[in-house]
Amino acid sequence: MEEYQERSWFSKNWPWALPLGCCSGCLLLFILFIGGIGTAVFGVFSELKEATPIEEILITVNKNPKATAILGTNIVSDGFPSGNISLNNNDREVAFTIPVKGSKVEGVLTVNGIRVDKKWFYEDLYVTIKETQEQINLLEKALEDF
Repeated sequence: MEEYQERSWFSKNWPWALPLGCCSGCLLLFILFIGGIGTAVFGVFSELKEATPIEEILITVNKNPKATAILGTNIVSDGFPSGNISLNNNDREVAFTIPVKGSKVEGVLTVNGIRVDKKWFYEDLYVTIKETQEQINLLEKALEDF
């Protein structure tokens, strides 16, 4: 009597199982890699948003009567900041421009300031209107209050 040894599952199915297993592994690694990059990019942008006073400044722009008269209402940032951001423990220094737009026209917001003990102090804070190159100094009202 001849002994018959049954083949294993893998030896019967290797022509489709091997490529499928390799592709699945590669796909999983690719997804994890892309997810890691996405998480890192999101973390960097979150840190930049926290490091810069953009939200605070946009509130100031929207409260400025001259800016709202020229740019329109609902003034929002319209792109990414361009410039320098320096972080040193809790102190920060920024010098950047960011495009802004209102319901009427667009402009460029210029910010130059430092943060000491979680309070921002600005040396330059103005909006330049793209069409006319007119500058709206956002520090004027603050200076008049002193």
